[in-house]
Amino acid sequence: MAEAYIVAALRTAGGRRGGRLSGWHPVDLAAHLLNGLVAHADCDPALVEDVILGCVSQAGEQSNNVARNVVLASNLPESVSACSIDRQCGSSQQALQFAAQAVMSGTMDVVIAAGVESMSRVPMFTPSTLAKKNGMGFYFSPGMELRYPGVGEFSQFTGAEMVARKYELSREQLDQFAYQSHQRAIAATKAGFFTDEILPVSVKSAGVESSEELHLIDEGIRFDASLEGISSVKLMAEGGRCTAANSSQICDGASGVLVVSERALKVLGVKPLARVHHLSVFGHDPVIMLEAPIPATARALEKAGLKINDIDLFEINEAFASIPLAWLQATGADPGRLNVNGGAIALGHPLGASGTKLASTLIHALHKRGGRYGLQSMCEGGGMANVTIFEKL
Repeated sequence: MAEAYIVAALRTAGGRRGGRLSGWHPVDLAAHLLNGLVAHADCDPALVEDVILGCVSQAGEQSNNVARNVVLASNLPESVSACSIDRQCGSSQQALQFAAQAVMSGTMDVVIAAGVESMSRVPMFTPSTLAKKNGMGFYFSPGMELRYPGVGEFSQFTGAEMVARKYELSREQLDQFAYQSHQRAIAATKAGFFTDEILPVSVKSAGVESSEELHLIDEGIRFDASLEGISSVKLMAEGGRCTAANSSQICDGASGVLVVSERALKVLGVKPLARVHHLSVFGHDPVIMLEAPIPATARALEKAGLKINDIDLFEINEAFASIPLAWLQATGADPGRLNVNGGAIALGHPLGASGTKLASTLIHALHKRGGRYGLQSMCEGGGMANVTIFEKL
C-alpha cells in the first residue's frame, strides 16, 4: 500500500471566547490557514485535489459546506473541491485520516486536511438548540430511546463525571492535572516550542484587520495560574469533581496538515515531516461517552504491532482532566510522555479544529524531542475515538 506523508502542519494560536480571533469570520480564518499550508510547502495551490475540513457547529457562518466556502475565500483555485465533516471533537482528526486514506489508496496525491471553529461567533450546540427552538425537533429519536431508556440525551459533562468516578479520580487530582497543563504550556511557549507550528494571524477588531498586531501566543494560557486558584473554582454539578478550570477552554482557531503521496514528494521537492503509520476509529458506550480513547488505543497498538512503550509522545485531548488521567491509568503509559506541551485545558479546544491542531503539535514535538512515534487520540461525542500514529521522518 502507498504511504501518506505530511509535509506541512500548522495551527493558529488559540483565541479565547470574545478574544483576539473573534473578529475573524471562521471561513476567512480557515482560508488563511490553507494559504499558509501551501506556502510552507512551496506547493502550487492548483496541485491540491481536495480539502477535507472538520467543523462541529455547522450553522450560520459555518454552514453551507463551510469547507468549500473556505476554499473560495483562499488562494486555492476553484478547481479544488472540498467537503465538511462532523465527527464531533475528532472532526479534523478524521479529516486527516480521510486525507491519508485517499493518498494511500492511490486515488489522490495532494490533499489538505483541516479544521475550524469559531466558538465566539457560532457557540457550541448552536445547530441543535436552533433547531429545537424553531420547532424542528431534537436528535434523540424514539429508536434511541428504546435502546437507551431514560437517558433523554447524551451529555459530555455527565460522561466526564462518570469517568472520574469509575477511575476513582479525585477533584484534587483533576485540579493538579489542570495546573500541570498550564505549567507545561507556559514552559513550551517561553522556550519557543510552538513557533514552527503557529501561523501568525493579524488581530481583527470589529472585522477590521490590523496589519501591525499579530496573534502568536495561545490566549488561554494563564501565565499566573496557581493550584490554589484552580482549586477555588466552583463545581459544574453538586457533588461532582469537574470544574471549568479542570476542563478544556472554549476557543477559536483553525489548523491543518498537507498530506501527500511519494509521487507528490518528488514533484514538490520537499522533505516530509512525518508518515502516517496507523489510523483507526472506535465506537464505545455513548452514555459514559468519553472513555472511548482507552479501548481505541489498545486496539490501535495491536493493529500497528506496537507496545505502549514504543510510543515516544502522546496527545490525548484534555476535554476534561478526567479523560487523560483515566487513559494514563488504564494504559500504563509514561505520564512524562503525555501532552508534554500542555493541552486543551491551557491551550483551548476549538472543537472541529482540535484534531489537526493536536497533530501539528505532536509532529513538531517529535522533531524537537527526537522521538520516532507519536500517538494521538481524543474522546468524541456519541462515544467514539480516532487514533492516529505518526512516524517522524
